[in-house]
Amino acid sequence: MSVGATGGNKPFVDNKVVPVMREAVTTVQVILFKVLKQSMHDRYVDQVEPHHTHLAGAVMNNLFGTQPLNDAVVAFAAANRELVERELRELSGRCAPLIPVLTDALRMKTICDNQEGIHSIPSLLMAKALGVLQEERPLPLPSTFMIQVRALAADHGLIEPMQAPSPPEESPA
Repeated sequence: MSVGATGGNKPFVDNKVVPVMREAVTTVQVILFKVLKQSMHDRYVDQVEPHHTHLAGAVMNNLFGTQPLNDAVVAFAAANRELVERELRELSGRCAPLIPVLTDALRMKTICDNQEGIHSIPSLLMAKALGVLQEERPLPLPSTFMIQVRALAADHGLIEPMQAPSPPEESPA
């Protein structure tokens, strides 16, 4: 991550890093959505689709402060506000193994947003209030975060795991 100063002593992140970091944050969002959807499917067995999908999407969108692209999710979230808020309050307990990467993703999103003039500190404050933000956790370098996200995505079957290159074969002398 190239950090420097602009004319007004405002730190900046290399503009080539921001899109890559946003992609890693989006991958974390996809993983969270997948985990939430399965959890909701298991817990709300009396509901049929698209209930689980809309609820998982509403919770993930609320946590990350993102606007849903699907109008049906917007309508679902508005009509089921209490349920969405309850799921948010229970998120830290239900998704405990994801808390470290969620912390990192929320922080990286805030950094990227800041570079683009977007104020997204409220997402961090909400995550803190929900017990999802580990304040004592050090902010990883972008490369460390991307490697962590890639490994998690492979664990969740979203991408193929990286394979270490095979050592070159030695030729007989």
